[in-house]
Amino acid sequence: MAPSALLSPHEQPHDNPKIISKSVHAQPVPKKSPLELISQGTALPGIPSFPTFAAHRQWMLSKMALAFRVFARKGFTEGMSGHISVRDPENPHTFWTNPLSKHFALLKASDMVLVNYDGEVVGGNRSLPANAAGFQIHSAVHKARPDVTAACHTHSKYGKAWSGFNRRLEMLNQDATYFFNDAQAVYGDFNGVVFSPEEGERLAAALGPNGKGLILRNHGLLTVGSTVDEACYLYTLMERCCEVQLLTEAAAANGLAKVYVPDEAARYTFDNASDPEALYWEAQPDMEYEAEMGDGKHAS
Repeated sequence: MAPSALLSPHEQPHDNPKIISKSVHAQPVPKKSPLELISQGTALPGIPSFPTFAAHRQWMLSKMALAFRVFARKGFTEGMSGHISVRDPENPHTFWTNPLSKHFALLKASDMVLVNYDGEVVGGNRSLPANAAGFQIHSAVHKARPDVTAACHTHSKYGKAWSGFNRRLEMLNQDATYFFNDAQAVYGDFNGVVFSPEEGERLAAALGPNGKGLILRNHGLLTVGSTVDEACYLYTLMERCCEVQLLTEAAAANGLAKVYVPDEAARYTFDNASDPEALYWEAQPDMEYEAEMGDGKHAS
């Protein structure tokens, strides 16, 4: 509609900025969720829900198997090291984890072991034991953080390298802002393989109430999430951020100055991109690829 249809011939828009301001700002802009912000058009749906514990459990275990296959393809295997835990939806004082000495790329839903907080195997696969060090770490994290459904830890290359500096990741780029402020922490001790509950408890305390990622000095990385998809994606992201940090440190050592993301921009990105639903969807491309490449064997 032409301006003259709203205003008199002698009152054009540039003559009366108050009218323009009033028409533009008449309605407040509704706050959008991170999924709505990233979706141009109909937003991606939220995290699936299930009518029964059994259906929910099978879905979680299938996704857990896919997470391991993602880790395998990205080169995060290291002998018997590395574990993922997923809290059982029906019995939250128990969690599922991977059997010892089974390659990540071969893991299926039926391979997973169910343990309780006392370390007893109470369900699932009984043909192989769980990882004892993994139990101490994951049980402590699940006890300390009721909001955590899943936790991931491996001895991936760049996480191990960066952990030797005993430092947080810096806000060097957009991806690093997913670990802004207290979303990341450093566990500044190393006392060998985690075989004591006290060491697991200290590690969980270092993660804090809001931590999504933890750098374990001289050890590697740990990430958590409300779904195994979220924890898996955050792990792959944190590992890549460690790689970028190391590359940046090498360039800076040759005299190039670092330029950091401003705190305001980092907070804005964190608030609008790093929530459970958005992080769940961030994992889906890699998981869908693994499901296709494995002909669905992960779900058996």
